[in-house]
Amino acid sequence: MIGFVALLRGINVGGNTRVPMAELRALCEEIGWTDVRTYIQSGNVLFRSEGAASGHEALLEEGIHRRFGMAVPVIVRTGSEWPFLVAGNPFPEAALAEPNRLMLCLSKEPPRPDSEQALQARSRDGERVRLVGEALWIHFPQGSGTSKLAPSLINRLVGSPVTARNWRTAVQLRQMLAE
Repeated sequence: MIGFVALLRGINVGGNTRVPMAELRALCEEIGWTDVRTYIQSGNVLFRSEGAASGHEALLEEGIHRRFGMAVPVIVRTGSEWPFLVAGNPFPEAALAEPNRLMLCLSKEPPRPDSEQALQARSRDGERVRLVGEALWIHFPQGSGTSKLAPSLINRLVGSPVTARNWRTAVQLRQMLAE
């Protein structure tokens, strides 16, 4: 059994995509996953299971649709990949000074090769974008709430659904996987 991290995109923001974590954990256990843990309300699930990450994405998406009646993109990475994703941070100074304004963005499909340049060209107010492997890193010095790099634009330029986690969450998930 290997460890995985499942990231749910866009839940528990606003009132339309409410997913209680206790119900999400129960659903994951019904799917057959073990050692299921969640971290904060934004849809971070750690679990153990056999099989490929893409199969787990589909299982959880189907389960969420069945249980909650909504389509929620799920992005899964292995626990062994996660430390390398975090170590790839190209903005260590932002991680120290503004950890809530530094985002690790992961997509369902590999990002388009030109996604970094396309997003950087649309950035404003000192925003910085870097593609490191299949991880997109965005530093929002003025915060992401007022950025022109809206989720729909990021999805379009990357080429598939993207979800973001701030530096603190990325590091906490790494720590939880190590336990």
